[in-house]
Amino acid sequence: MTQIVSVHSFRGGTGKSNMTANLATTLALQGHRVGVVDTDIQSPGIHIILGLRDEDIDQSLNDFLWGQCTIEQAVYDVTPAAVEQAGGRILLSPSSLNASKIAKILREGYDVGNLNDGFLAFGETLNLDFLLIDTHPGINEETLLSIAISDGLVMLMRPDRQDYLGTAVAVQVAKKLDVPKMLIAVNKVPSFFDFAEVRAKVESNYGVPVGALFPLADEVLNLASQGLLCIDQPQHPISVELRQLAHALISD
Repeated sequence: MTQIVSVHSFRGGTGKSNMTANLATTLALQGHRVGVVDTDIQSPGIHIILGLRDEDIDQSLNDFLWGQCTIEQAVYDVTPAAVEQAGGRILLSPSSLNASKIAKILREGYDVGNLNDGFLAFGETLNLDFLLIDTHPGINEETLLSIAISDGLVMLMRPDRQDYLGTAVAVQVAKKLDVPKMLIAVNKVPSFFDFAEVRAKVESNYGVPVGALFPLADEVLNLASQGLLCIDQPQHPISVELRQLAHALISD
């Protein structure tokens, strides 16, 4: 049975898509079949991190939501060589970067129920071990429905006051939706912060375990969304934290 995991943040700019792509790859490097859905339809981009070019996208999640294709027809194999050698697979359903398609979504909307049907069909038809949902930041109908059907939720935040306050709202909502497993990942933690203190503060404030603390790193900036740190630098502290987060999601 597919384990559905939503990756969410209250605000944009947390590095959510980058973390989702690397988490998916980390799971796949362990031999799992992992699906990724980019539901950040208004500002998509995880396909770029996973190496899928715009010109290679024929059908997208947008087309599925408008009933123009099946979810399987909007899925692309983006498995890197290192993952294939490990026996894993990464399958991506991207949202379109086409301006007219984004405008159509904003103007006309879509049946949100189709989105959840697509998640379930994606996992079952393609025999996935994990399906990661890269959500749109904030609290909206799509995100609430995605979280409600998820087996796990990774809430990504930065260690600043705005994120502390906004994440508190998102965590309260998720708790009301009874997500079976919720973890917080703190991203872009400056090196001069006391990491143990950050972990203790977050867990105390929200009553949710911290699955990972990702340091602020120039290496991520240098990749410029064109590579996967967990493959390029497997011993980097961020890669180590990704493996710990993956383990926390897998373990009971």
